[in-house]
Amino acid sequence: MNQPTEAFLTAQPAHSNAATNAATSATAAGRPLPHESARLHVAGEAHYIDDLPELAGTLHCALGLSPVAHGRLLGIDVAALNAEPGIAGVITAADIPGTNDCGAIVHDDPILADGTVHYLGQPVFAVLSADRETARRVAARAASFLQIEPLPAVLTPEAAHDAGSYVVPPMRLQRGDAAGAVAQAPHRTSRTLKLGGQEQFYLEGQISYAIPKEGRGMHVHCSTQHPSEMQHVVAHALGVHAHDVLIECRRMGGGFGGKESQSAVFACVAAVAARRMGRPVKLRLDRDDDFLITGRRHCFVHEWTVGHDDDGRVLGAQVEMVSRAGFSADLSAPVMARALCHFDNAYWLPHVDVQGFCARTNTQSNTAFRGFGGPQGAFAIEYILDDIARALGRDALDVRLANLYGATQHNTTPYGQVVEDNVLHPLIDQLVSESTYRARREAVSAFNDTSPVLKKGLALTPLKFGISFNVVHLNQAGALVHVYTDGSILVNHGGTEMGQGLNTKVAQMVAHTLGVKPERVRVTATDTSKVVNTSATAASTGSDLNGKAAADAAQQIRTRLAQHLSERHGVALDAVRFAEDQVHVGDMTLAFEDVVMGAYMARVQLWSDGFYATPKLHWNRETMTGRPFYYFAYGAAVSEVLVDTLTGEWKLLQADVLHDVGQSINPALDIGQIEGAFIQGMGWLTSEELYWHPQSGKLMTHAPSTYKIPTASDVPEAFNVKLFANRNVEDSVYRSKAVGEPPLLLPFSVFFAIRDAISSVGQHRVSPPLRAPATPEAILDAVEAVKAAL
Repeated sequence: MNQPTEAFLTAQPAHSNAATNAATSATAAGRPLPHESARLHVAGEAHYIDDLPELAGTLHCALGLSPVAHGRLLGIDVAALNAEPGIAGVITAADIPGTNDCGAIVHDDPILADGTVHYLGQPVFAVLSADRETARRVAARAASFLQIEPLPAVLTPEAAHDAGSYVVPPMRLQRGDAAGAVAQAPHRTSRTLKLGGQEQFYLEGQISYAIPKEGRGMHVHCSTQHPSEMQHVVAHALGVHAHDVLIECRRMGGGFGGKESQSAVFACVAAVAARRMGRPVKLRLDRDDDFLITGRRHCFVHEWTVGHDDDGRVLGAQVEMVSRAGFSADLSAPVMARALCHFDNAYWLPHVDVQGFCARTNTQSNTAFRGFGGPQGAFAIEYILDDIARALGRDALDVRLANLYGATQHNTTPYGQVVEDNVLHPLIDQLVSESTYRARREAVSAFNDTSPVLKKGLALTPLKFGISFNVVHLNQAGALVHVYTDGSILVNHGGTEMGQGLNTKVAQMVAHTLGVKPERVRVTATDTSKVVNTSATAASTGSDLNGKAAADAAQQIRTRLAQHLSERHGVALDAVRFAEDQVHVGDMTLAFEDVVMGAYMARVQLWSDGFYATPKLHWNRETMTGRPFYYFAYGAAVSEVLVDTLTGEWKLLQADVLHDVGQSINPALDIGQIEGAFIQGMGWLTSEELYWHPQSGKLMTHAPSTYKIPTASDVPEAFNVKLFANRNVEDSVYRSKAVGEPPLLLPFSVFFAIRDAISSVGQHRVSPPLRAPATPEAILDAVEAVKAAL
């Protein structure tokens, strides 16, 4: 068989020449197709783990939690637990046959407490019953079965920082002489800012269903963003090889980072219990226990001194970031690294010295959350620029524009990566024009001049967000594509579907590559026995990595089919075209399924594996320099709010968003992601407040009754979301850009619009000390501070 010519391979890639793009995009990529499971969701037919039929003999598991924040675990009354009516068994650390650890990076995170308890809510034991409620009721009385000697607890990041207690060594990102630049600057500003964390609040809670198999096998259905990591930690806990453990995840009811590493403890406990009992074990958390056990977005304490000139340009910045890591490292190190790398956000900063400290506290170990530290880092520079604008008496937008990265100069980040694809200037210009920002600024000022109680605020904030895992080896993915003789196509890849539409986009890319309609393509459950050694579906890389891998596999099949048709019909390879659900061979037009059947009869391989590794990446974590990101995504938003300065209540009146997703694979899904991220980020910065009891260390906001996420009523009536016309300069999948995390920075505009409204109380002569989240209490505190400073 002839090998394909270089010209053919050049002319027929997954996103080939313009003619092929035009033909195939009509049926696949670029269309706003519905989510592949939308009908199933609406009909209630989409199966989540708790919907799976339970096998005979299934036991239900519940966790007994530590009632203290720190203490020596002196004993567990296992006999008394076993004697409880309906209890079939008890699991403690002593029953784990392998390693009692599920740490994501540092091995400092026990599956079940052993010797020491580190936070109030830490799992200490598990009880098993044929009845879930029985297990829960016994586990809820954990304190009566535990003997614990209390120890002093560190409950705040400030206290841990003062004590020099960290889960990983401190980090530092430097460029130039920040101290000298600040000292010589015409103006200086300093502040300490508290920025709260955020609960993921996925609709489907943490759940694992472990089924023992023959030999030493274990099949675990797990709601997780990282099946391969769950495979590894379960294998280690059981003391078996990775090939003995199968992790499967068809879909999740949300993840947002909370199921990247922290699904591990539940998968491990279920698997250990299943092995011990020789029966299937399901562990499904109650929402309160989920809150008390798992970590969330890191809250940060920022402290800075910044020098700037008369135009508001930042000349030097000295910044200290302290995060609440919790009791173990989890993912705190890469979260902090990304926070440091995103401190610049959209701005060129000539002299920078940013230090990061991951404080060890006797609270839940915090973890990944949409944005992965990026929002926390970028929030600091936005607050700094807002302060500078108020100090100079200028519109904050003009100060932001004065500091923007340039296209050909002032375009290198503090960590040394050149910003090669900057579209911030045209994007912001378009948004300013289409949102009528300047006219609305005047209207807001006129309204406030005649309204003593109700105040309006307006803000425009931009974003630049780096895309790739900041650990280079994680930027890889694999996929399998099978073409059946009836022309139907089955795809399996290593990413996980959590509602974001990953499977839909992957199916579109396979259909696009093969020139067929998307209805031919089905994506199966993520399964560690099919695509191995996968990375987490995180860092906004799901479509980039898995879409590329699946397109690679499909391209190999397409190439084989083209070679077969070229030889069979005596035409050149470039005379074979796949488009519009048909195959064109010279002057002939063949049905795709007929081509496939003919290839099968000729013994042509109709399945293939695909692989993709993101190019150009390199990173030195010691010097914090390199190219950690393949490309950047950009966006901007304008928000207008109304604030009641007597009650602290506020309302978002209008939001205008313009966001860069490159050449969109699916505009409907992308706009949905932008809208969802905007509202989720708005909740983080305004209503979602985490509160730990200052003496006991208990998380008091551990239920929907006390932890307030945004609802439909918080969405503004005027919510205008538009995709910026662009095409990725890098060879990403379909020249698209990631959309999961970047838009979470868009609602910075809501927070700073609220701050703008408060500032008007003092005729913008005082920078309001508004903390985040900007709850009504925080708003009133800031209003009073402004009045007191007049």
